[in-house]
Amino acid sequence: MKTVRPSHRSFAGMALILGLVLAGPATSLELTLPFSSQLTTRVVTAPDSHALAIGPFAEGALPVMELEGQVERQVFRIPGQALTTLQIFAPIREQIIAAGYETIFECHAASCGGFDFRFATEVLPAPDMYVDLTDFRFLSAARNEQDHLGLLVSASSNAGFVQMIRVTSTVAAEALRVVRPGETGAATPPVGAEPPAAAGPARNSSQPMPQVALSLADSLTQRGHVILSDLSFQTGSSQLAPGGTASLESLAAFLRADPTRRVALVGHTDTVGALSGNIALSRQRASAVRDRLVQDYGIPAGQLEAEGMGYLSPIAPNTTSAGREANRRVEAVLLNTE
Repeated sequence: MKTVRPSHRSFAGMALILGLVLAGPATSLELTLPFSSQLTTRVVTAPDSHALAIGPFAEGALPVMELEGQVERQVFRIPGQALTTLQIFAPIREQIIAAGYETIFECHAASCGGFDFRFATEVLPAPDMYVDLTDFRFLSAARNEQDHLGLLVSASSNAGFVQMIRVTSTVAAEALRVVRPGETGAATPPVGAEPPAAAGPARNSSQPMPQVALSLADSLTQRGHVILSDLSFQTGSSQLAPGGTASLESLAAFLRADPTRRVALVGHTDTVGALSGNIALSRQRASAVRDRLVQDYGIPAGQLEAEGMGYLSPIAPNTTSAGREANRRVEAVLLNTE
């Protein structure tokens, strides 16, 4: 395994060298970021694997292509930028296509599958990589059977973030599988870690991965999000029932333990009614939870965001009353600490 983790340095107009020489002709890929950038993460592992998203998260699953070979993961940060995600994404996409890659899948936030897509695909850890759940862009592409890449772009209020994962191999796995809720793509190996030992018999990837019960704090730190399942709202209302709940007590304690922690409260609804109305209602419910944490638990407002996804990220079918009830929820999502 070859690992490089540079210190934060500016590289104005630098080239992203995203490929190394494999057996045979050189397969380097050079892309120029048109903005001042900081290389915050670069990890190269071989052999390794990566699950490349090739479609949107839908019906509880993310379609991915299993790839094996040399995997290069890089993150760049564009500080102090006032650019949209499209302004960052578009010139990089143009260079990828000009380099001979063909687009497999491209999406923007909700069309990717929103919240669920973000947690089903591989994202390098915060604070190096940040993903705004309502505004991120993704592209998967291939230049041949041995050269694939995934591009993920997002932005915070004071920086842009570019993640590139490239897989080059002599043999690209053709098997297609789906990633279920709670399961992610191949994880980034810890810096300096040895390759994992050989695993036992492969799990049938068409079956959901068993979920392990975790505390709220562990779920946030290990899975990145947690459902606040004991909250109560009246039907069609954003009014949060009075009184404390175990989930809010635990979430408040989690935030107090480290003032640099930030979470987004994300509201979700069932499919009854128009999308615009459901997005507004889900955001109002998330805001009600944020207000309760600020007013009753003394959590600084700067540690909290409130967003609404409407019915765009279901966790159960909306064809049954039980499924619709499960989809009406508020989740806490751990953000980066910047």
